[in-house]
Amino acid sequence: MYARHRIVLAILILLALSALPAYAQDEQQPGRTGHAVNDEIQVYTGEIAKVGQWTLQFHNNYAINGRKEPDFEGGIIPNRALNGTPELAYGITPWWEMGLYAPYAVDRNGQFLSNAAKIRQLFVTPDASKRSFFYGVNFEFSYAMPRFSETRWNLEIRPIIGFRRGDYEFIINPIVDVGFGENGGATLSPAARFARKFGENLALGVEYYTGLGPIQDIVPFNEQQHNIYAVVDFKIGRWDVNAGIGYGLTGGSDRVMAKMILGTDLNAGVAGKSDDAPKMMRRPSSSTSGGLPRSAASLSESLLASGF
Repeated sequence: MYARHRIVLAILILLALSALPAYAQDEQQPGRTGHAVNDEIQVYTGEIAKVGQWTLQFHNNYAINGRKEPDFEGGIIPNRALNGTPELAYGITPWWEMGLYAPYAVDRNGQFLSNAAKIRQLFVTPDASKRSFFYGVNFEFSYAMPRFSETRWNLEIRPIIGFRRGDYEFIINPIVDVGFGENGGATLSPAARFARKFGENLALGVEYYTGLGPIQDIVPFNEQQHNIYAVVDFKIGRWDVNAGIGYGLTGGSDRVMAKMILGTDLNAGVAGKSDDAPKMMRRPSSSTSGGLPRSAASLSESLLASGF
């Protein structure tokens, strides 16, 4: 079951990876470790909205003691800056979710800045929260404002590879960020998460985020960004919460960071009963297969009927 979705995922990943070597050889030089301000500090876990379900998240991160120089000329200085975005997502099929962002920042002088918009297409293993092994890929397209990025048009390619066993999970996102046009290029920003669940509504873990620089010219280690976060996941009423404190391990990192993600379901969807536990803490079941949920949305029905 879901054989067709595996083929689609494999094709998408291969196409994305095959395009990177040629683009990485471009002589354009992005900032030392990336193109843009980061409004979303998160490891993707492969879990998506149910078919026909809308979800809402609020991402915020704050540099308590950040870098005192911008990543590029004219950019936002990270120190004492708040970055964030609301995220509205919709489940199209059991393996496909679409999301929309409206990023923003408040700089150290208190000025509010809009960073236009982003849209993403997330393709994952169906029922990832119930599986011991899961995978996927996210494509995020954005138009950025000059204070946020050296390039106006950008693409994030985020593969997802994860393992769950009992109360433990380990997930990696080997992210590639691509900027188009002058000062464009491809940069590496891998991220990872290791967490353990304690009861139904609590999990503790460690998340690791990096910025290694251009693919064709990885910067020296001390100039790279390496931030390790102690994180906690819990649930308050209908809200899922992921919060963490991060510490920078290199001279190129923000020294002390704080982040929080608040998320909730806006409707029930049509994939069956919902789990009361926060999405990031659901335990895999012994079975990794199941019936294909029926969708009330015409687009989802047509895709499922054609074998996707």
